[in-house]
Amino acid sequence: MKKLVICFAGLILACIAFNACSNSVTYAELLDDEKKSISNFIKDHDIKVITQKEFQDAGCVTDVSKNEYVQTTSGVYMQIIDKGSENMGDTIRNNDMVLVRYAEYRLEKDSTEEQFVMSNLNVAQISLVDVFRYQKSGTSVSGLFSSGMMYQVYQSQTVPQGWLIPFNYVRDGARVKLIVPSKMGHETAMSNVKAYFYDIHKFQLYR
Repeated sequence: MKKLVICFAGLILACIAFNACSNSVTYAELLDDEKKSISNFIKDHDIKVITQKEFQDAGCVTDVSKNEYVQTTSGVYMQIIDKGSENMGDTIRNNDMVLVRYAEYRLEKDSTEEQFVMSNLNVAQISLVDVFRYQKSGTSVSGLFSSGMMYQVYQSQTVPQGWLIPFNYVRDGARVKLIVPSKMGHETAMSNVKAYFYDIHKFQLYR
């Protein structure tokens, strides 16, 4: 009788473990959900995706009137609304400090609308304007926040890699829109496997 009870209890535990495993979501499934969220966003916002070659052939610009976004090799989708200063001396260089005004939205797979997260577009406090140092070594680029809303909310100095993609094509005062997959986002995006959309109103050099 005791052996029967032990066997029955073991069977129950095995069933619980099986159900837990079967109900868990794999990383591959999370990536698939993320791809769907990006695809839905592109469709819902009538975005025309162009290739890297088409982008280069056009002079590294996107046609805003056609709502063009270029799909970069990193997986980030980028629309350049304003390339910024016409002065080549205003190109963003290694060790420059950059101020950013932006709005952040999270993309959800089953939603027709992006989910607003935060924005520093209308805040007066300078402490909430995101400031980071841009660093470039060879082909490697990175950014470290020193202050700002994103730094305070996510408690991380690391700038999303997706934010740095436009710096190859824009200068001081530029405005861009970005669809950033999790692998190119901040730590929260990466851990939750969530894509984010950014309307960056200004990259401003602070020299």
